[in-house]
Amino acid sequence: MNLSTYVIVLVGLLVVFGSAIRIVKQYEKGVLLRFGRVIGVREPGFRLIIPIVDVMRRVSMRIVTMPIQSQGIITRDNVSVDVSAVAYYRIVDAEKSVVAIENVRAAIDQIAQTTLRKVVGKHTLDETLAETDRINSDIREILDVTTLDWGVEVTLVELKDIQLPESMKRAMARQAEAEREKRAKIINAEGESLAAKALGDAADVMMAHPLALQLRNLQSLVEIAVDKNSTVVFPAPLMSTIGELGTFLAREAAAASASAAPAASTRSAAATEHPAVNGAVAGAELVV
Repeated sequence: MNLSTYVIVLVGLLVVFGSAIRIVKQYEKGVLLRFGRVIGVREPGFRLIIPIVDVMRRVSMRIVTMPIQSQGIITRDNVSVDVSAVAYYRIVDAEKSVVAIENVRAAIDQIAQTTLRKVVGKHTLDETLAETDRINSDIREILDVTTLDWGVEVTLVELKDIQLPESMKRAMARQAEAEREKRAKIINAEGESLAAKALGDAADVMMAHPLALQLRNLQSLVEIAVDKNSTVVFPAPLMSTIGELGTFLAREAAAASASAAPAASTRSAAATEHPAVNGAVAGAELVV
C-alpha cells in the first residue's frame, strides 16, 4: 500500500475513535442507548461508546429557572388580573427524563401555565394578594404530582407579578383611605373619652375643695394677663369671690387701725400664706 492509503486508514481510525469518546460534565449524567434501548446511566467523566451502535444523551442535573408568562385570570370574586410567576425545577431521574417525555422544559412550561390559572382562579383577589405563600405551595404540589413521573422535581414556584385593572386600584385606594379615616375617628373618640374622664376626676376634686375652683380662675386670669390683652372677662363666681375678699380686707383694715404693729404682722403672714390670692386680688383691683 502506498502512503495515501495509510493516511486514509489513519484518518478513518481517528474519526472512529473520536466518535467513540464522550465527556460527561460534573453537572450532567449520560443516558446510554444501544440499538435504541437504554442500557444504563453513565456518571460524569471520560466515557467510551461503540460508534454507530451506541447513542449517549447527556442530561443536565442543575436547577433550571423557568419564567411562567403572564396569564389573564378571573378570580373567584370575578376580578380580572394578570399574574406571572417563576418556577424552579431539576431533573432527579435522567433515564425517565429521556424516555418518559420528549421535551421536559416545554412540558413543564405548559402545565405550569394551566396550573397557575386553575389555582389562582379558586381564590378571591384579597386572598391572592395576601396569601401568596399558600398559592405558591399549592401550585408546586400540583406540578410535582405530574412531573415526578417524568423524573423532574419542581423545587419552588413564586408569584412574580400581579397586575390589577386601574379601576380596581382606585377602588382599593379609596378603601384604604376609608379604613385610615375610621382608625383616626376611633383614636380621636378614645382621646375624647380619656379627656372627659380626666375632667370628671378634676371636677370631683374641685367639688370637694371649693377654693380650688376659685384659685383655678385666678390662675387663668394670670395667664391671660401675660398676653397683655386689653379686655378681661371675669366669670360671675369669681366676681362674688372678689367681693368676699374685699369685705375680708375691709375687716382687716378696721382691725389694723386698732393695732398697727400686730396688724402689720398679720398682713405679712397672710401674704406669705396666700401669695396667689394676693396677686389675683391686686390684679382684680387694677382691672376694676
